[in-house]
Parts: sequence; structure tokens; C-alpha cells
Amino acid sequence: MTARSTVLTDIGTLVTNDPELGTGPLGVRHDAAVVFDGGVVAWVGDSADAPGADIRHDLGGRAVLPGFVESHAHLVFAGERAEEFAARMSGEPYAAGGIRTTIEATRHATDAELLANARRLMDESLRSGSTTVECKTGYGQSVADELRSAMVAGAVTDEVTLLAAHVAPPEYAGRIDDYVRMVCAEMIPAVAAHAKWIDVFCERGAFDGDQTRAVLQTGIAHGLIPRVHGNQLREGPGVALAVELGAASVDHVTHVTADDIELLAQSPTVATLLPGAEFCTRSPYADARALLDAGVTVALGADCNPGTSYTTSMAFCIALAVREMGMTPAEAVWAATAGGAKALQRNDIGTLRLGARADAIALSAPSYLHLAYRPGVPLVETVWQAGLSAHSNSSTDFGALIP
Repeated sequence: MTARSTVLTDIGTLVTNDPELGTGPLGVRHDAAVVFDGGVVAWVGDSADAPGADIRHDLGGRAVLPGFVESHAHLVFAGERAEEFAARMSGEPYAAGGIRTTIEATRHATDAELLANARRLMDESLRSGSTTVECKTGYGQSVADELRSAMVAGAVTDEVTLLAAHVAPPEYAGRIDDYVRMVCAEMIPAVAAHAKWIDVFCERGAFDGDQTRAVLQTGIAHGLIPRVHGNQLREGPGVALAVELGAASVDHVTHVTADDIELLAQSPTVATLLPGAEFCTRSPYADARALLDAGVTVALGADCNPGTSYTTSMAFCIALAVREMGMTPAEAVWAATAGGAKALQRNDIGTLRLGARADAIALSAPSYLHLAYRPGVPLVETVWQAGLSAHSNSSTDFGALIP
């Protein structure tokens, strides 16, 4: 099928994330238009000057943004942990132990069940405006189960992360070093060809600094790019290790020292903040303001997982980041789009600059500000991936084809 060009006109607020195309870091334009052609952004300008195209959408003053880039998600799993959530809401603390419940359920699930659940959550993410989603393994924790988890993840996204060291599975209780040796000697060699990234949960109750370094270095030797779950529950070595090993991102970053912040500010490693996890565990929120003021590159993720952040809504996380983490609406939107792209080391997404992949969302609102201003409201109305309409929640006629 021959791709057709599309022009979006009468955009109330257009976020390009390219300061050369508009004002501020978001590159904002008003009364704007954008053309998608061949799967990429082909033109950006004033609505009055919009060129012709095969398909024309008059957006009636709605806002358009780059599609959200979700750089931290755990979508390959079985079961759910609603009772655990309820217990935490009753005052029981989170200590990372519930992951083993999901490991048991995932090991007993069929490949078809895991794939169906991953696809369900990917579809939900798309409806919420996430046009790129990273997906981790980490609920199998055996060679066979991590391999099939990576293959399931690869069926729904190109951004697959081998979270080989999430927690030690029950059969390795009290023998974490033995598990790490198995991960390095057997699991990573078996799964590396099906993943792009290698990740470790560097935390008390999971893996310490030496164990984290061993897994990440083995992953690097097998061609995988490191990421780190770090400093979620308390201060620890996660940030320093991420910077030392050139990790693309260190995620959570809830408890950090001044030295940690300085290390991040002087490095290309992105700090990915996951406010859904703090919301669902009643934990302190990360201090985004301190990170941003120091010059750290910040991303936002939804961290969809069955235990501590069972949401795919980046809009919800933007609202949390603004309300609870000291971010401005503009900073939160940038972090959920361009920031996520940087965490995935991508320059073709998270922006609507010329030549970028034509991934975009239209809001049933005139400005991106409404993502924080109207929390909990499903504002994502239409989603485009590579210039093609991928989803529409619209009950209006603004998206009708106008030849």
C-alpha cells in the first residue's frame, strides 16, 4: 500500500521539542500545522501556510504533542497483586518481596497467555499516547523463562531489556552469588540475541553493587547496553555504577546524595523518574527539582508492572510529577517525550522536528498544560504512529478525511 501524506491543521498548541521550530525547550507553536509524509515529519509551520496533502485533519484548536516515550515498563508477566497493593495501603511497607509472587505466576503461564497480556498492555499504552514502549523481562528468572519472556517482549516492541537480575528466584534463596554466576554464565549468553538492553535491580533485598557490576559487565560483553534500577528504596551504589558503566539510564533515583546528583549532571546517563511507583507504594517521591536544577537529564516513565505501578498512563505520571516532584508542566512533558527518547538513546522519536518519526498525539484540550491541569481525565484523543492513525478516542468529526 502506498503511504499517503497527512496534514494536521488548526493546531491550538503544537509541541515540537525543537527550539528552532518554536519557543522554549518544547519548541511550542500556536495556530500551527504539521505534515506527515513517508512515516516522518515533512513540514512544520503556521496553519495558514499549510501545504496540501492526501489527507487533511482540521484539529479545531486541539493540542498536538510527540507521542510519549515509555522507557521503563514490565509487561511480560502473569497474574496480579491487588491484595498486596491493598495491604500496602493499610500500612504494610514495600520491600521488593512481592516480585517472587509474579515469578511463580509467570513460570506457570503459557507463551500464549504471556503474549496476550503483553499485547493487551501495549494496546492500553498506545491508547494512552505512548507510541514507543520499552519492555523488560525479569519475571521468569530461569534461562528458559527469561528466554521466552524476551521473545514475547520482542513480539510487541523493538526495545527489549533483559532484566536477568530482578530478584533471586526462590530456588536460589540464600544463594544470590550462585544466581549471579548462573545469570552471567548461562542466562545472558542464551538470551542476549533477543534483547537490546541489560538491567539490574541494584537494591538491598535484590542485588548489591558487586553483583550488579558483574551482571552488567557480562551483558556489555555480549553486546547489550546497560540500564540500572537504582536508589529506589534507599541510598546505594546504583547511580554511581550506572555512570561508571555508561548506562543509558538509571531508573527510580528516589534516594540520592549530592554526589550522586553531581555524577549524573556530569554524565550522559539519564535519570528516569517513576512517580507511579511512589504513588502505589506510598513512598517518598524523587526530588526532580534538585536533579533538574543541577543539570541532570530527566525522563519520566509509567513503570507498568503488576506489583508497584500497575498503570500505563503517562499522562497520570506527568500530573504526579508536577504535583509531587517539583516539575513544571513543560519539564514533565519534555521528560515524558524527549527525555524518554534520550533514555532509549533514540533521536528519531520524542520530537516533531523535520525528519523525525511521525509519532504524535492530539489532546481533547487546547494545550499540553491540561495534562497536569486535568489529572485523571483521558485527554489523549488521537494517536499517530509513523504518520498513520493508530488509535482514536474521538467522538467528534475533527478527524474526518477532507480531500
